[in-house]
Amino acid sequence: MKGENYIRAIDRAMNLCSRSEHCNKDILDKLNSWKLTSEKENKAIIKSLTDDKFINEKRYARSYAQDKFRFNKWGRIKIRAMLKSRGISNDDIDSALEMIDNYAYSQMIEEEMSNKRRSIKAKNIFDLKAKLFRFAGSRGYEKEFIYNFINKLDS
Repeated sequence: MKGENYIRAIDRAMNLCSRSEHCNKDILDKLNSWKLTSEKENKAIIKSLTDDKFINEKRYARSYAQDKFRFNKWGRIKIRAMLKSRGISNDDIDSALEMIDNYAYSQMIEEEMSNKRRSIKAKNIFDLKAKLFRFAGSRGYEKEFIYNFINKLDS
């Protein structure tokens, strides 16, 4: 028989997972912050949630990648790094990033960099290019996309 705290912790975790996608690390962090159960019980809760499909890392990675691309306008590099920091496997990350449409992705980068270009105060073309490069790099855009956009500024 599981203790009262174990039941309360698993109920809270199920409730949390039923409202939005979460990965193992997110739920483990929540369980640790609640301090209701031991580390061993936390691992059992994670396993139970995974077995019952409350947690699915592949589903989480896809949802995360789509949201960060669509709403935050992040590039694949930044999305990959953030998923990696959450302990998501490379296969799940690759699968999630493949879901992003290449045409929509390149259009989004072009649009974001054009918007940024209009708001940048630069002394000369080199200063402008450097600021655009830093902006795009911080968003996680691949260098090929950045160079393509920056090279268009010369023409």
